[in-house]
Amino acid sequence: MTANLNPYLNFRGTARAALTFYQSVFGGELTVRSFADFGMPVGEGEGDLVMHGHLAGPDGLLLMGSDVPSHMTYTAGDNTFSVSLSGDDEATLTGWFTALSEGATVTQPLEKAPWGDSFGMLKDRFGVAWLVNISGAAAA
Repeated sequence: MTANLNPYLNFRGTARAALTFYQSVFGGELTVRSFADFGMPVGEGEGDLVMHGHLAGPDGLLLMGSDVPSHMTYTAGDNTFSVSLSGDDEATLTGWFTALSEGATVTQPLEKAPWGDSFGMLKDRFGVAWLVNISGAAAA
């Protein structure tokens, strides 16, 4: 028996664009279902918003997300969460950091950290904070 911890990101009207962007970064299969697909009542013009998006990437990567319709409270979290990518595959993790950097605010360039790994941080163009840690890797 296994248990997994997977990030589930909430957006206000940009979930489809964000998940499509993440698919372009990580690859994998993206499944997106709207509120209309499930017959869920939402505000006028919100039926096409994402009720559940699921990106199943290589090596067990799983990222989920949805839009928060207008009748629900939504507060974007500046410092309430980060998505962490880590491992020892330097080429893959560096490539992901580089791709996520498109239109992002890089708060810590991906470089050798005091603890011996390479580490970088950014807030992507959708406002999601990402941490990348490459175990024991040389500076990127």
